[in-house]
Amino acid sequence: MGGTEEELANAQREIAMLREELAETNQGVLALYAELDDKAEELRQVSDLKSRFLSYMSHEFRTPLVSIQSMARLLLERFDGPLSEEQERQVAFIQSCSAEMSGMVDDLLDLAKVEAGRITISPDWFELIDLFAALRGMFKPIATSAAVEVVFEEPDGVPALFSDNQKVAQILRNFISNALKFTEAGTITISARSEPDNHVRLSVADTGPGIAEHDLPNLFVEFSQVRSLRTPAWRGTGLGLSVCKRFAELLGGRVEVESRLGEGSVFSVVLPVKGPVEESAESAE
Repeated sequence: MGGTEEELANAQREIAMLREELAETNQGVLALYAELDDKAEELRQVSDLKSRFLSYMSHEFRTPLVSIQSMARLLLERFDGPLSEEQERQVAFIQSCSAEMSGMVDDLLDLAKVEAGRITISPDWFELIDLFAALRGMFKPIATSAAVEVVFEEPDGVPALFSDNQKVAQILRNFISNALKFTEAGTITISARSEPDNHVRLSVADTGPGIAEHDLPNLFVEFSQVRSLRTPAWRGTGLGLSVCKRFAELLGGRVEVESRLGEGSVFSVVLPVKGPVEESAESAE
């Protein structure tokens, strides 16, 4: 009998010790949750500050860049008199650099809006043949190299898309612009085809220098640049492709790339035939 009472007392002591340990553990878990909440709030504030900074700086840079481009255009059109050959070369360089900077500012602003959840998706039905026609007209005055042919394949049999026409066009514009920058000779082909599960693949294929396999994972990372593609003829920020990736995800799709050194590249965006319907509310700027 005495042994049973002693065993019972030991069991009760063990239970009391376990309760104390459990209480201490619960307090530790609660403290950890509180710390995680604090860290999450700090990260949210940092992200918000980053988005505000990018948005503010983008707006501040936009006005002077537009002014520089306008003044350069006026000089090149000889409104203030003739230019010497060297002056024309220098003004053209100024205009080119300001256009490049303006594109970077637009990409920064887009990234800031995406991160802040302030991008508005405006979906509607549109035909790919109309999208290709608009892009063909846009790039006709730009694609002036006789050594490079830009081909838009007719999207026969490919269904219309319910998506944001402007953002789809912006993705393809970026793909085509990159292809033009790197392709010195050959063909750039823009095509569309139906994919399984009611999706459509829009692709831009070029016969440029290609990209090494180990560089492919970094292509859509912000501010990332492929070392093998850094040439004096082209400078970039590594923002355009990351914007394309963000837009594709907002539209319910994804971006892909296939490339081999010396064999060219194929950049694609795969989108659902009917994308997201809900609009994300855009805050007043």
